Amino acid sequence: MNLLVKILVIVLGVALVPTTAVITAAAKQSSADGPNRVFSGGPLTSGELYTGAEPDWRFLSDVPTLELQLLNPPESRRIWVAEVRGKMYVWSGYMNSFVGKIWKTWPGQAVADGRAVVRINGTRYERQLKRIQIGDVLDEIAAVISAKYPSQATRAVIDSGDLWVFEVAPRNESVAAAEAVVEGSVLENVEAITEEVTEEVAVLVGDQS
Repeated sequence: MNLLVKILVIVLGVALVPTTAVITAAAKQSSADGPNRVFSGGPLTSGELYTGAEPDWRFLSDVPTLELQLLNPPESRRIWVAEVRGKMYVWSGYMNSFVGKIWKTWPGQAVADGRAVVRINGTRYERQLKRIQIGDVLDEIAAVISAKYPSQATRAVIDSGDLWVFEVAPRNESVAAAEAVVEGSVLENVEAITEEVTEEVAVLVGDQS
């Protein structure tokens, strides 16, 4: 009996060694500048931050993967990419599967807050992820995915919700800034009107006293 217990302890100890190593490696990579081939990483901090006109994304046909980081949460992962009609797209499959619902959290996070950074060949681009669910472009995207990667992407799979497609669009900060200016102007106008009404009421009350 004691021998059996000793054997079980040894077996469990040996089994825990690779498990501990995997957990340690994953924890270490989670704070690194980007992911590796196995584990997700932290924020993308190195590389030139691109500014200027929208790039010609046709070169993505020769790019197998890119690094994608959401701003919330600030985690990065390596992911496949496609170019269609001059725009960049990424996707996540097996979303209806049990494993997909547990393991693939970034698509839902991207829907909630699409702000992202992608790093391609060492250059970083600030982008906005927008889920695409309708339109003929989905047929083209599915065809490009199937031609470029070992994936059975079809329009039917996309329509079923098992494959989520995102356009990696420009992050239009100017729109947000303009909205903030408009909101500020509206608030100032409301405050001015309120002040005028208050003064008029005060005058009327004074006249009646």
